[in-house]
Amino acid sequence: MRILVTGAAGFIGYHLCRRLLDAGHEVVGIDSLNDYYDVRLKHARLSEFGIEATDFIYGANYFSAIFPAFRFRKLQLEDRGSLERLFAEGRFDRVVNLAAQAGVRYSLENPYAYVDSNVFGFVDLLECCHRHAVKHVLYASSSSVYGGNTKVPFSEEDAVNHPVSLYAATKRSDELIAEVYARLYGLPLTGLRFFTVYGPWGRPDMAPMLFSRAILAGEPIRLFNGGDMQRDFTYVDDIVEGIMRLLDQPPSGKIPTEIYNIGCGRPMPLMDFVHTLEKALGRKAQLDLQPMQPGDVPRTWADTSKLQRKIRFHPRVPLRTGIGHFVQWYLSDRNPLLNQ
Repeated sequence: MRILVTGAAGFIGYHLCRRLLDAGHEVVGIDSLNDYYDVRLKHARLSEFGIEATDFIYGANYFSAIFPAFRFRKLQLEDRGSLERLFAEGRFDRVVNLAAQAGVRYSLENPYAYVDSNVFGFVDLLECCHRHAVKHVLYASSSSVYGGNTKVPFSEEDAVNHPVSLYAATKRSDELIAEVYARLYGLPLTGLRFFTVYGPWGRPDMAPMLFSRAILAGEPIRLFNGGDMQRDFTYVDDIVEGIMRLLDQPPSGKIPTEIYNIGCGRPMPLMDFVHTLEKALGRKAQLDLQPMQPGDVPRTWADTSKLQRKIRFHPRVPLRTGIGHFVQWYLSDRNPLLNQ
């Protein structure tokens, strides 16, 4: 199949592209390469594909020196003209939309970036998908849509009408927009509510990278809500496995759309996560206990029974193993931010 992956230089996008290429698919990756976090990490991910440029020309094609079936283009979803030309050239069988302005806390500082990318950009993408008859579109939603839900585990059947951050609101908006496109045009759409993804090549604004850098530097790590938090930590390979299994499972029926939780299904106390990371790094952490941040929630917990019924999905990587893989990468020369 010929598959478009948006956000291809991002954390999950990088891992998904590798898996798709290993499975023999032809992959076109696009990414805005914005500077929300250190762009050297995005360049290093692309370097793993044999794409060594550091000053990417907007709209130009870059071909992999390692994977003949992969090409990359720097592109923004909000650029309607360039996106339309890409689809006219591409004739994609599947589209996986992982491009988004990420980060819950940053949405408090720069709300416009979230609406532009996560809402306007998503509409631009869906317009292209339905005009060019894409057979299945998978898109990243988020566990953040559950807001301050106190019922656990979080089920796809739960009401999600009260997001506590703008990031969550844009992701919920995407789900509603997807339903409209499925209803109006019969475009098969699958939304994936990701739960706290971690692993090698992760974002530097997420806990594993933030905590590892601070622990190794002898600096305190900030734990919100006094450290009394729980997260459904999900290893990136398990996330990618779920996406791969769903690629050939487009929704059907009068309104061909589905939403799935994709997580580990076992919430982990944040302090247990910290202790696991301490053991892998061989260092003790200094703790800076903070009150709850605006837009944050104390607990996430995925009910994955719907996904299990659909594709027999069962996460396979336990936290200790996943953290071990992450630390091995973090301390290696493949990590361009190691000494920052």
